[in-house]
Amino acid sequence: MRNFPILKRKINGQRLVYLDNASTTQKPEIVLGAMDNFYRNHNANIHRGIHTLSQEATELYEGTRDKVQKFINAKNREEIIFTSGATEAINLVVWTWGHENIHAGDEILLSEAEHHSNLVPWQILAKKKRAKLKFIPVISPPPLSSPLKPTPKPSTLLGDPGKGEEPPSLEGRGKGRVGTLDLSKLDKLITSRTKIVSTAHASNVLGTVNPIEEIIRAAHKVGAMVLIDGAQAGGHIPINVQKLNCDFYVLSGHKMYGPTGVGVLYGKKELLSLMPPYQAGGHMIRKVELESSTWADLPHRFEAGTANIAEAIGLGAAIDFLTLIHNSPNPSYLKRGTNTRTLPLKLRGRWRGLLKYESELTAYALKQMQKIRGIEIYGPQNNKDRIGVISFNLKKIPPHDLASILDSRGIAIRTGHHCAMPLHDKLGIESSARISLGIYNTKKNIDAFINGLKYAQRILSPPREGEIKRGSRSKNT
Repeated sequence: MRNFPILKRKINGQRLVYLDNASTTQKPEIVLGAMDNFYRNHNANIHRGIHTLSQEATELYEGTRDKVQKFINAKNREEIIFTSGATEAINLVVWTWGHENIHAGDEILLSEAEHHSNLVPWQILAKKKRAKLKFIPVISPPPLSSPLKPTPKPSTLLGDPGKGEEPPSLEGRGKGRVGTLDLSKLDKLITSRTKIVSTAHASNVLGTVNPIEEIIRAAHKVGAMVLIDGAQAGGHIPINVQKLNCDFYVLSGHKMYGPTGVGVLYGKKELLSLMPPYQAGGHMIRKVELESSTWADLPHRFEAGTANIAEAIGLGAAIDFLTLIHNSPNPSYLKRGTNTRTLPLKLRGRWRGLLKYESELTAYALKQMQKIRGIEIYGPQNNKDRIGVISFNLKKIPPHDLASILDSRGIAIRTGHHCAMPLHDKLGIESSARISLGIYNTKKNIDAFINGLKYAQRILSPPREGEIKRGSRSKNT
């Protein structure tokens, strides 16, 4: 795809098949071009000069803030704080709002499926403050092994537009299903001592889309705040923070086709205005005297030091890219050299089209994977309850060995605990392999991956009893 130049690469003589998007996404030309243009033509520090370059750089940087505000439908631009990533955004809340408002005996509610970045900071705070951590459990019976019940046809899962059926919303689905959060005791987990609930919009291991609206409503009933970790949601799920009514929401730029080194914290203005600075230094001050200082207004109070200017501009370009895909069949920026005609046709529409495309691709991947003998797929077994993040193991094949075999065929996947050790403990495994899909992936990519799994089994797995020749299939295949 011409939009993503790295996809032209060959790895070990094979065209790159990139299936590691939950770790980081590849960058379209519009992002690369925006950052290159900044350094070539506008490079200067922001907010600190009246010369032309500084003014231009400031406009580009602050322009991204406006784009983020619109992208997540925040009420005010002052509610958008730039960070180095989702991890820093969570830590900012922990060590400002959390440090000020959580005390001995208070409760912090997380889930068993959190990324370490949304677990470890709260652990440290809870220990420091003598607060109590509580966890929403994950429904996780032993993972299913193939043969599995066939996945319904995508039209069944998504609705049939030809019959006037709409694809189901990704919000609030999956209650009571394998790999989803068990909300049956949510009212008991959330108490008058609960100060904050912090959970992911979508799991980076199970791919599950969590029913965050229900969680937010339950938390607000007792006056608790809610932070949503949207690292895996940005670029895959529509985000409307006003509709969600969450108190904090975090994004990771590099997981939504933007550059590394930039993220976003959204916070309600009335909360941010009461929070102390996270870091101190230049730019975040109003007045400095030898023995005291006063702080700048929002959002600059939380953006100390020289910003990641080029990265923020790149994030703005990524949002332009996503917005144009979602909203315009004939994006005007084609004239600026980025050709979206090479995108699959189903992507040239609105959010509904993107959701449908990725959901159909996830359904196809699950269906093909479920045909592989000895596979264990973790989380929901169809695409109704998940984004395109699928973790799995192949019987008797260590995940790292599998990844090495696939890499020899130009296929990039992720292996390990995916920064979610407690969840892997809950699943009864030490590590897993994971594929994760992006807007540039195709069924052809999935087919190459499936062929790679079969090849790995021929290379690394002993033949089963009754197999006459290497690679022959049994009735269970």
